Amino acid sequence: MSPAEKTAARSTAPHVADTHELIRVHGARENNLADVSVEIPKRRLTVFTGVSGSGKSSLVFNTIAAESQRMINETYSAFVQGFMPTLARPDVDVLEGLTTAIIVDQQRMGADPRSTVGTATDTGAMLRILFSRIGRPHIGSPQAFSFNVASISGAGAVSFERGGRTVKERRDFAVLGGMCPRCEGRGTVSDIDLTQLYDDSKSIAEGAFTIPGWKSDSWWTVRTYAESGLLDPNKPIREYTKRELDDFLYREPTKVKVEGTNLTFEGLISKIQKSFLSKDKEAMQPHIRAFVERAVTFTTCPECDGTRLTATARSSKIKGVDIAELCAMQIDDLAAWVRDLDEPSVAPLVETLRDTLDSFVEIGLGYLSLDRPAGTLSGGESQRVKMIRHLGSSLTDVTYVFDEPTIGLHPHDIQRMNGLLLRLRDKGNTVLVVEHKPETIAIADHVVDLGPGAGTAGGTICFEGSVEGLRASGTVTGRHLDDRAALKTSVRTPTGVLEVRGASTNNLRDVDVDIPLGTLVVLTGVAGSGKSSLVHGSLPRHAGPAGAEVVSIDQSPIKGSRRSNPATYTSLLDPIRKAFAKANGVTPALFSANSEGACPNCNGAGVIYLDLGIMAGVATTCEECGGKRFQASVLEYHLGGRDISEVLAMPVTEAERFFGSGEAAVPAAHRVLTRLVDVGLGYLRLGQPLTTLSGGERQRLKLATRLTEKGGVYVLDEPTTGLHLADVEQLLALLDRLVDSGKSVIVIEHHQAVMAHADWIIDLGPGAGHDGGRIVFEGTPADLVASRSTLTGEHLAAYVGG
Repeated sequence: MSPAEKTAARSTAPHVADTHELIRVHGARENNLADVSVEIPKRRLTVFTGVSGSGKSSLVFNTIAAESQRMINETYSAFVQGFMPTLARPDVDVLEGLTTAIIVDQQRMGADPRSTVGTATDTGAMLRILFSRIGRPHIGSPQAFSFNVASISGAGAVSFERGGRTVKERRDFAVLGGMCPRCEGRGTVSDIDLTQLYDDSKSIAEGAFTIPGWKSDSWWTVRTYAESGLLDPNKPIREYTKRELDDFLYREPTKVKVEGTNLTFEGLISKIQKSFLSKDKEAMQPHIRAFVERAVTFTTCPECDGTRLTATARSSKIKGVDIAELCAMQIDDLAAWVRDLDEPSVAPLVETLRDTLDSFVEIGLGYLSLDRPAGTLSGGESQRVKMIRHLGSSLTDVTYVFDEPTIGLHPHDIQRMNGLLLRLRDKGNTVLVVEHKPETIAIADHVVDLGPGAGTAGGTICFEGSVEGLRASGTVTGRHLDDRAALKTSVRTPTGVLEVRGASTNNLRDVDVDIPLGTLVVLTGVAGSGKSSLVHGSLPRHAGPAGAEVVSIDQSPIKGSRRSNPATYTSLLDPIRKAFAKANGVTPALFSANSEGACPNCNGAGVIYLDLGIMAGVATTCEECGGKRFQASVLEYHLGGRDISEVLAMPVTEAERFFGSGEAAVPAAHRVLTRLVDVGLGYLRLGQPLTTLSGGERQRLKLATRLTEKGGVYVLDEPTTGLHLADVEQLLALLDRLVDSGKSVIVIEHHQAVMAHADWIIDLGPGAGHDGGRIVFEGTPADLVASRSTLTGEHLAAYVGG
């Protein structure tokens, strides 16, 4: 848009005379924001739109919400601030009119096995108090019902004053916790199959290790065991004494010297856990991931039967039910149980517990249970769980910030979510929502559209005003706001079927279904209906006539530090380094900012991080390398006229052209870059830190990486997450190319455009939790629209105008 058009667009915004009624942002430059200035009305619902990577999150989360939180932290004493995370001031000239910001984002609630829905909310704590008060037999305080508190006993010295002098006495003490001692409160026990780690008929010197990447001359693995002096490298492992085997498998980290170098010897089991099990499985190379799946098994703890609790904790009951049984109930059933609890002595506690459980049901999460591990929740489920504590809040004039709250929601549930957003607004709060779904954009009081493109092509305000003004604005969002996909005129003929028989994972009701192969199959149904359970829990690892591998791409998060970037995550950098090395006659390690080529001043980080204690830490560009991360001598080497830092600064689309032909052609790199373009990530820079990517960008990066694998059946879990309306068509074209190349594609999806484009739809329901888990429709999208026999059918029919 021209400046004149932008001015005209802004003029459609509601006029607010009092500047105290506005959040004023001037000169925002976080990430790709191009000196953005915007005025946002308070106590209104404002939706921020724009293509992925346009700068929405940079403006809403990294600027407005970040500064609000930083200013709140500064109101605490220096002592208290020392225990709080340090927050740097956003790169912005002026921020006025801020109120307390409460961020309700898609960040997962952590994969710690001890974290459950009950522990992540107040419900678990309230149940523990309830049982400590009225549970019979009475066994102790609330911690006696906690699987995170171990039972311990012992003796210790205590000091106290008596008769004007200090007296020390030795006293016995005991703590009664609820933690199962066998599984340590995890509910499962892990077992590592030693036969997958080594061949015990061989010695270390003979190459006993069968662990991927453990080469016989590796300093950090094999040579540490062979030359530590703690083991005989020429002795077959099966002939080790009990002491030797214990050292080999379980020894605590011990400093050893190998050829004059100090190294750390550590038992093999611990080494494997740190090297493989603590890493993101999705980021592993396929052969590494396959090794981990072979070597490690998790089984239900036989001592507590998966409840995580001791027998003592489970012996105390209320109305014949113990706390583990209540935590295993579906929350809407638990809410009904609590409503029937008439105990005057704990009436306030019961009332608060009831209100909290009712909030779960109201927000569409009644199908969960309190013992559900928090790490298994989707991003959308995590966001809605975080909403619960705010629904009954008496606070007003608060700024609530939401990141795509409709993610993971069936069209039937989006209306309920919209109602909750409006309820928060109507209590006198400012509600800021980053969103792509037209159903939620439609309820906005005010819209801010960023773009026009992504990355360096975005970061400007293209439109401010009403929803109707957006429609007429001519922006990318405005043009696509009313897009509706048409039903296919013809569908593909299956090449076979993938048989699923007797599926009973989670809430599935002994499901039998034939999934067509060689087609695009879409699984639909309300949240909690059993879609993920059917696909991720019931499909075999190998499927199809030739036993082709099933490649599953779910919503689990990507782990990565500020040193990780698209080039390292996709292994794209490996062939690029080799090409640089070959062209210049040097070693590939020189072109790694984490290895030989790193700038010695910043260790390849590009910035120097200065910890200022209680104040926010400061990151300054490294003066030695100017932020390029490499030694000056490394930048003298070129490929196709570019040095390695210039390559890492390239957007994906430019890099695809650069490595596609000419003297800089690198076919292996070009193939990966083409995949990144296909999933709509052409605007990302190769060296952009993963920590700066949005949730949708990270999901599509994972999709691009896994699409390079040779699988016969691809399973995608909501690939439209974070996609702008204009980008959905590109995703559908990618799915078509996959199927047309001979693959079978199974997609879990709520987006009606994807449903309309499917060859076959399998709809689960009719409800969530124990009200779901059944197949309620199988057939073509046209048949589903014609029958309107399910909730999905009704919404799809309305979408296509059928």
